[in-house]
Amino acid sequence: MNQPMKWVENQMPKTSDSQLKVMALEEIKKARTFHESFPQYSKTPLRKLEEMANYLGLKEVYLKDESYRFGLNAFKVLGGSFAMARYIAKQTGKDVSQLPYEVLTSQKLKEEFGQATFFTATDGNHGRGVAWAANRLGQKSVVYMPKGSTKTRLENIQKEGAQATIEEVNYDECVRMAAAAAAKTPNGVVVQDTAWDGYEEIPAWIMQGYGTMAMEANEQLEELGCHRPTHVFVQAGVGSLAGAVQGYFANRYPENPPTVVVVEADVAACLYKGAAAGDGDLRIVDGDMQTIMAGLACGEPNTISWDILKNHVKVFIAAPDWVAAKGMRMLAAPIKGDPQVTSGESGAAPFGALAAMMTMDEYKDLRDAIGLNENSKVLLFSTEGDTDPERYKNIVWEGKER
Repeated sequence: MNQPMKWVENQMPKTSDSQLKVMALEEIKKARTFHESFPQYSKTPLRKLEEMANYLGLKEVYLKDESYRFGLNAFKVLGGSFAMARYIAKQTGKDVSQLPYEVLTSQKLKEEFGQATFFTATDGNHGRGVAWAANRLGQKSVVYMPKGSTKTRLENIQKEGAQATIEEVNYDECVRMAAAAAAKTPNGVVVQDTAWDGYEEIPAWIMQGYGTMAMEANEQLEELGCHRPTHVFVQAGVGSLAGAVQGYFANRYPENPPTVVVVEADVAACLYKGAAAGDGDLRIVDGDMQTIMAGLACGEPNTISWDILKNHVKVFIAAPDWVAAKGMRMLAAPIKGDPQVTSGESGAAPFGALAAMMTMDEYKDLRDAIGLNENSKVLLFSTEGDTDPERYKNIVWEGKER
């Protein structure tokens, strides 16, 4: 018998909401303009799943497919690249709007800025994005990966010119290793998408970079005649992406925001645990956090995101591996007439959760709490493709959950 999904409605006390301004629309526009300056830029597709919506008993279902992002098969590069640009802008006394791709990659800027080494910890996608951006900008990168990371993901990062290693510790320990190594390195900079007290500026820039994806999706919805989603489902590891998406939509529709649902891997459900405790304080999960959702295996929340999430999110879900596997298979083998989406383990978790709650009687209370029905217009983000192709085949073709 599969472990059930666990969920909790957000009853946490509200704060002054001071972090919502991180995702102000004018800041996201700057990030979007920056990303548009890359020769590799194009909007990733927004897939309308009409037949699936009918099957699930919903009005409309839309899925943002990030497997097409900059040829890197995942959304993460949006954050790392923009944070690097903001850092270089600050060090050279410029505004980031003065540093489009062609200026950032110029010999003149390299002479002005010099050489930095960008350090990060990753399960794969974020590190690959940081390595790719550093490589394009003529900078160095060093990447630490937690135990259990696959050789494929390591090699993808090394191909971008990074110094990368798989360590015998979990993700959160790798973050500490990256911070310690950067502190000992001349011009060493930590580019991490989790914030802690005293390390907030770069994570805020990373979140703004993720805002490009939310802004694109919003525009694409409007082009398809959907002028506001009623529900947004988003996955969370440390919560940076979830905070960015929630922050964007709270600022975009302040009078009538969509209902936001956050989905985590159950073995690393630090946000869910915080919401379940109900006092608004952070909760930390430690240990190995073994899950197929490698991108969500993070146990220490981003403090900036946590503030946004606890003020705005409706429901937090802790999802076992079968939920992600279900989402991967349903998207890979869609109902006739819908487009197929190659969605990796972390990418498919929100869709798997939506499908489970709409088709399984034991989640009727959850459906009702979220207000999902035949009038609902749901937006989801598939944040990665088959970033580990062998594991993807094992789950989708061979029916394995691990």
